[in-house]
Amino acid sequence: MPNTQPRVPNARGTREFATSPAAVVVFLIDEQERLLLFKHPRREYWEVVSGALEADETVWAGALREVGEEAGPDVHVEPLGALHTATFRFDDNNHYMLSLTLLMACRGGAVQPGDDMAGSETRWFAFDELDDPTLPLLPPADQPWLRRRALALYRLWQAEPVPLAELQRPIDFFGDVVR
Repeated sequence: MPNTQPRVPNARGTREFATSPAAVVVFLIDEQERLLLFKHPRREYWEVVSGALEADETVWAGALREVGEEAGPDVHVEPLGALHTATFRFDDNNHYMLSLTLLMACRGGAVQPGDDMAGSETRWFAFDELDDPTLPLLPPADQPWLRRRALALYRLWQAEPVPLAELQRPIDFFGDVVR
C-alpha cells in the first residue's frame, strides 16, 4: 500500500511538508544509574516509557505526560536532553513515524504503572544487566550503543543540567526565537 501520510503547506503556500506522527521514547535513569523498564502482561519484552505525541503537545510535554501515564503520577523526573531520532514504519498508513528518544533523570517517587501499563511488572535495571543476550528488550532499549550513550549523557547532564525552559524554547526556521 502506498504511503498515505498527509502534507501541509507553509503559511505562504510556497512549500509543502510531509507530516509524520511522532512517538516519544524515554530512557528514565535513577540516581543509582539504573534504567526503568516495564514488562506489560500482554507482551514478552521489557520496554522503556513510550507513546505517541498528541496534536497539541510539545515533545517534552508529551514525554512528561507519558512518564506520568506509564510510571505513575508520584514519579518525579528531570528532563535532561535528546538521545536519538529515528524513523520507523508503523503501519500501512504511516510509513515514516518519527521516534524521538529522550533522557530523563528520576528524582524520586514510587513507580506505580498507570493506565497504559496497568498490570505491568516494573524493574530498575543496572546497565550491565541489560547486556544479557537472553533478556528480551523491545527496541530501542535493545541497542547497546544507545544504552551506552544514555548513560554517558546522563553523567554529563548531571554535571551540566539544561533547564526545561531551554529544552522547550521555540525557534523559528531562521533561528530567531519565537515570542
